[in-house]
Amino acid sequence: MKKQTQFTILENTSLTASVYRMVLRGDTSAITAPGQFVNIALDGKFLRRPISVCDYDASTLTLIYKVVGSGTAQLSAMGGGTLDILTGLGNGYDISAAGDAPVLIGGGVGVPPMYRLAKDLTAMGKTVSVILGFNTGSEIFLREEFEALGCKVIVTTADGSVGLRGFVTDALKDMDYSYFYACGPEPMLKAVYKASKTPGQMSFEERMGCGFGACMGCSCKTLTGYKRICKDGPVMKKEEIQWED
Repeated sequence: MKKQTQFTILENTSLTASVYRMVLRGDTSAITAPGQFVNIALDGKFLRRPISVCDYDASTLTLIYKVVGSGTAQLSAMGGGTLDILTGLGNGYDISAAGDAPVLIGGGVGVPPMYRLAKDLTAMGKTVSVILGFNTGSEIFLREEFEALGCKVIVTTADGSVGLRGFVTDALKDMDYSYFYACGPEPMLKAVYKASKTPGQMSFEERMGCGFGACMGCSCKTLTGYKRICKDGPVMKKEEIQWED
C-alpha cells in the first residue's frame, strides 16, 4: 500500500564526506517491512529520487543517502522544510526465513536498509552477524549503531585501512550462518550469490521512473519471467535470480 505524504525535515547531517542522514516527521503507516523504500519529489526535478528506508517508528522516518548527482546534492543542502514523499514502496525482506543465526551483508549505500532488518531480527531473539563493506575507512558509517543492537559486526575495506582487507565475500567464506540478506551494488550481489552457502534474499539497486510498477522501466529477468524492481522487488530470493553474463 503506497501513500503520498508530506514529511517535515527534522535533521539532515553528514555522516561521511558524501553520505547524509535525514530524519523526518510524518505518517509512516504505509511502511510495513525492512527493505522497503520511499520516493522523494524535489523542486525542479521531473523524476522522484528513490531512497531506501534505514529506520522508522510511528511518526519519524530515517533515511541515509549518498550524494551522487544533482538530486541528492539538492537534498543534502536542505536544512529544513517539507518533502513530498511516496512511502510503502517495494516488497521488503521476509524475516520469517532467517533461521537462528542470519548474516546481513551491506555494501556502501546498501548498508542503511540492513539497520532496520537487524533491529527487527534481534528483537525476535536471532543471533545476527553483519558484514559491512566499504572502499576505505573514511567511508564507514553505522558501525557503532549495529554494535549497539548487539550484532557481531565485521567491517571490510578494499584498501585494508580498517577491518578485514578485501570484500564482503572474504568475510563471508569463513562464517557459519543460517540464512543471508544482502544489499549493495550488483557486482557485490553477484559475488555473494556465488559465495553463499545457504538460501538468502538480495535487494537490488536500480534507476526508477515511477517507483510503483507503472512504467516498467526497472524490469529485470528472473527464472520466472521479468519482474519490476520497484514493485515485485527490490528484494528477490537467491533461487529466482538469473544473472546476465
